Amino acid sequence: MARITETVKILLVANILFFLGTQFVGDYAYQLFAMWFPENENFRIWQIFTHMFMHGGFTHILFNMFALFMFGSMLEQTLGKNKFIFLYFSAGFGAVLLHTLVNYFNFQSGYNALADAGMSSTQIQNLLDKAFRSLMSSGNYNVNIPDTVDGSTVKSMIGAYSSSAVGASGAIYGILVAFGMLFPNVKLFLMFVPIPIKAKYFIPGLILLDLFSGITGYSLMGAGIAHFAHIGGALFGFITMWYWKRNQFNNNRWN
Repeated sequence: MARITETVKILLVANILFFLGTQFVGDYAYQLFAMWFPENENFRIWQIFTHMFMHGGFTHILFNMFALFMFGSMLEQTLGKNKFIFLYFSAGFGAVLLHTLVNYFNFQSGYNALADAGMSSTQIQNLLDKAFRSLMSSGNYNVNIPDTVDGSTVKSMIGAYSSSAVGASGAIYGILVAFGMLFPNVKLFLMFVPIPIKAKYFIPGLILLDLFSGITGYSLMGAGIAHFAHIGGALFGFITMWYWKRNQFNNNRWN
């Protein structure tokens, strides 16, 4: 196994320190550093960056850091430190961009439906505030929705407005895509299933699984997963690697 490169080591330590810090600070850390919907009162501009170092639990950070450990050092050695850093954070920003765009679509669809039903902007905002406070205190929302409005549309709007995103998963998906483009024939193993699958099949399959879950709402990976954030990270990882390969990045490394 290749040694852990310097940037990967720093990222591992930073993520672990953030995670340990949240265990002491609690919910206030997530209020400050998780990525909230831009219309939510908890949103702060720095969350676009800090959400990448926050995780929702031990299993969440374990899988992300394991993937960073397994694939990151080989990529950093191949790309060089500066390109690896650019790849990692551009994929993380791409993840939050697509995640937020999808949330805006859900938010605006619900908002328009309520407006068409005769609710004013003030009434809609009051509904959102009430739902958000209820979700934060009890995990459920209890609001009055006009009978003429599709409840699932409003539910999606409230979910977009009230939920926060955390994790390095978007950046990790960018790393996975880059690894698959550079080492397509390396065989990887599915977790808990000892079947070797080449990276060029394994990684696209993983992304298609996220796409299916994101579109249908039926998650095979568990609840509370930001599937479109994964897809956004993968997409930006692909675009970055495609550009570099097109311009023969191995001959022009950013050292």
